[in-house]
Amino acid sequence: MSVLVGLIVMLGMLVIVPAGLRLADVPELDRVRRLWPAFAVPGAVSLWLPRGPAATALALCYALGAVLLALHALPRLVRRSAPLRTPRTAPAEIALLTALATPAIAATALVAERSGSPLFGFGPGILALTVPHFHFAGFAAALVSGLLCRLVDSPAGRFAALSVPLGTLLVLIGYFVGDWAELAGAVVLTAGMWTTALLTWRRLRTGRDRATRLLLGTSAGVLAVTMALALSWALGEATGLPHPTLTWMAATHGVGNALGFALCSVLAWKRLRDRTDHEGRIA
Repeated sequence: MSVLVGLIVMLGMLVIVPAGLRLADVPELDRVRRLWPAFAVPGAVSLWLPRGPAATALALCYALGAVLLALHALPRLVRRSAPLRTPRTAPAEIALLTALATPAIAATALVAERSGSPLFGFGPGILALTVPHFHFAGFAAALVSGLLCRLVDSPAGRFAALSVPLGTLLVLIGYFVGDWAELAGAVVLTAGMWTTALLTWRRLRTGRDRATRLLLGTSAGVLAVTMALALSWALGEATGLPHPTLTWMAATHGVGNALGFALCSVLAWKRLRDRTDHEGRIA
């Protein structure tokens, strides 16, 4: 795993996931959120060790935490929790369930990559890129689209909250089916994330303080560009047209999604949440 990819993954493990769990505002997640550093720190250390038993053992610690997180989605899905029963609230709940499940996919790839073993025929190179993908295009994108859907009650918000999880699933299926299926997933995912960016820019920034507007504007603008890059890469892979290399994608799409979209988004949403809590206490 390259230094750049390792740094991006560390940001996802140590910052984006725990901050996102706090923003999800689901009381059942409080315990796993408090315990998260016990899983994430060993996982982060594993990134910098040579592939082998020690790195694999530490990656397994992270996988345990990710599996515990994913298990919180099952009762909500099996019981068909109240939000899933209502067409207006189901998209946001589906996005939340997707956010809870995707770190487990990333962790599975991490364990295989750190052990140096192929997984489903994929070598360490692809596995190393799968780890950040499902932290940012998986967890962060689904979480933000779900939060936005809760706040912006509109057909566009519900479209974003549904298409981001669907696109994420189709991209995963495309890993096994082929480049054209992955392109279809990239199209759906891009549509959802562009809608998220548009709603963030046009609806969420209105009336916010300067710092929050800057964070929201940055996340929306960067997301529009990074998803255009993702779409161009998927199109090139499927058709053979010229497209960026994976190294170039990691340095542009990967860094942009991690810093410009995910980090700016969770910081902005934290400010929105803190302001709401403060106004509630004053009232």
